[in-house]
Amino acid sequence: MAPDVTAPMLLGCDFSSSPSRRKPIVLALGQRQGARVQLQALERFDTLSAFGQWLAQPGTGSQNGSQDASPGGWVGGFDLPFGLPRELVETLGWPTDWLACMQHYRSLGREQIRTRFAAFCDARPVGGKFAHRATDGPAGSSPSMKWVNPPVAYMLHAGVPLLIDAGVHLPGLHAGDPSRVALEAYPGLLAREVLQRRSYKSDDRTKQTPDRLIARKDLVNALEIGQTRLGLRLKLSHAQRDALVDDASGDSLDAVLCLVQAAWAQQRHAEGDALYGLPAGLDALEGWIVTAPAVPAAG
Repeated sequence: MAPDVTAPMLLGCDFSSSPSRRKPIVLALGQRQGARVQLQALERFDTLSAFGQWLAQPGTGSQNGSQDASPGGWVGGFDLPFGLPRELVETLGWPTDWLACMQHYRSLGREQIRTRFAAFCDARPVGGKFAHRATDGPAGSSPSMKWVNPPVAYMLHAGVPLLIDAGVHLPGLHAGDPSRVALEAYPGLLAREVLQRRSYKSDDRTKQTPDRLIARKDLVNALEIGQTRLGLRLKLSHAQRDALVDDASGDSLDAVLCLVQAAWAQQRHAEGDALYGLPAGLDALEGWIVTAPAVPAAG
């Protein structure tokens, strides 16, 4: 069955806060037809400005996956945090409105961010240095204020302004063009369903081991047969499967994991969910990772 050309394009983004030819932003493009997600193309951007220009294209036009054409309407999953912990924001005295907070945050340099976040951590006890968002527990994600290993605070600093400037819609956080919908995704959440604690990637060539290669093969196979709670099956060509397995950095596979999460969200929206599967009670300052289970409020 061919993908429905009238459906929004889906995209998954493996983001880098300092992209380069060696470590570009990777975008997986595809479409959903029922429970099947067809990967159509992998695009790469080696500058933030080039990626921002792509995002800012209006939500009409070609859906052929070409970087040179208008991408048309889309629903995307982006592997970067969309918000900071409320506890951190309130302690620093920053605005608690999401847009005002993000505009303040983008005005800071990375050294200013590191200094202020480090001072926040230094004032807290061992074992509780970082503040967390409500989504971090169920998603198993790093706190969005971390500036090293991984530097997700810088990813937020580089990525969210691109989304704001592009005028896209961020459900639960910021109203924008409803034909271009951006959701916070996290490939590790979906990968752990299949691999548990097995590692499948590394940027360090000395750690690109046969065990990680086998893990990537197992993960791709599980996605193809729909072996996750999302109930979706990934459709790949032989060449695409080889490309995902052969990319030892895991960047291409991470983009595809985000694509599958975006497909789940688009399916929820097609069934009438205006929040694309995000919990109705999400904190409108912190945001939420798509497909992470909602946690009932205490009491």
